[in-house]
Amino acid sequence: MDFRAVIRSPEYDFLKTNERLGDRIMLLGPGGSYAYGTNREDSDIDIRGVTLQKPSDLIGLTRFEQYEDEKTDTVIYGFNKMIKLLLECNPNTCEILGLKEEQYLICSNLGRELLQNSGLFLSKRAIKSFGGYAGAQLRRLQNAAARDSMEQSERERHILKSVQNAMDDFNCRYGKKEKGSVRLYIDQAETQGLETEIFVDANYRHMPLRDYSQLFGTLRSVVTDYEKIGKRNRKKDDNHLNKHAMHLIRLFLMAIDILEKRQIRTWRGENLPLLLKIRNGGFMQSNGTFAPEFYELLEEYERKLEEAAKATKLPDNPDQKRVEAFVERVNRYVVSGELK
Repeated sequence: MDFRAVIRSPEYDFLKTNERLGDRIMLLGPGGSYAYGTNREDSDIDIRGVTLQKPSDLIGLTRFEQYEDEKTDTVIYGFNKMIKLLLECNPNTCEILGLKEEQYLICSNLGRELLQNSGLFLSKRAIKSFGGYAGAQLRRLQNAAARDSMEQSERERHILKSVQNAMDDFNCRYGKKEKGSVRLYIDQAETQGLETEIFVDANYRHMPLRDYSQLFGTLRSVVTDYEKIGKRNRKKDDNHLNKHAMHLIRLFLMAIDILEKRQIRTWRGENLPLLLKIRNGGFMQSNGTFAPEFYELLEEYERKLEEAAKATKLPDNPDQKRVEAFVERVNRYVVSGELK
């Protein structure tokens, strides 16, 4: 794919004409499958980038976080927001720092400095961030298997496990506020047609309604997903499942590189045969489930990630002072036009 020709097409004119883009863009390159090397003929084109703030964003009244163009699936982050995401080792934004040199469509002098300073943002936070994304991919695979192959009572137990996993994020955010608790458990069903079902005992006091709504929205979305049993487009959904499975392994690979080699490696060159095998259904069985070999592979990478997490020399958190000095240098240039 000639991405330079792609961004010269009229539908990408906003890259040149928008006041927040143009010569303010620090980095620009492909995202998604084209960034990893796992693209196929039907792969979408995603463009990702980083752009400098305007002076008014830093010392005035305007505010800017990111520019999005839905038609071309382009997302360009403001520099300050990108830094905050990088500090958390956000997998989706780390990718822009790990492309092959020839993949960068725009790389300004300050963009080059950002690439050279990528190590500033690497820390043990990657264990949680990449692990969280990988966990979400794994739950998608587990949910699909439960919908298609389990008996109702067994499926109910699986739903309970998935709901409890989905509750983890909520508990991290709200559990320390001591506003109450939720107990989820399985008992004899009261709903007609079910043998067993999940029940909930909720005990909250003085919880903001929006938080309460979000909590039960999270639980409802998991249950609704399972209720789609027998209603899915098998061919279409198997394709999505293969894609989820591939990204699950890719996330492990990228996280291990960060922890062991202190490198962000988005392009997965030597891993492409394996990733493309997964993506193209090489581990999918005729009944729509994954072969035991895939789960053996998954266990292997889970073990490798656990070992890398224990052995890594990365700090617990990024060096905030060094990051602040770099951010100040870039933003001083935005305001004054001088680099110091």
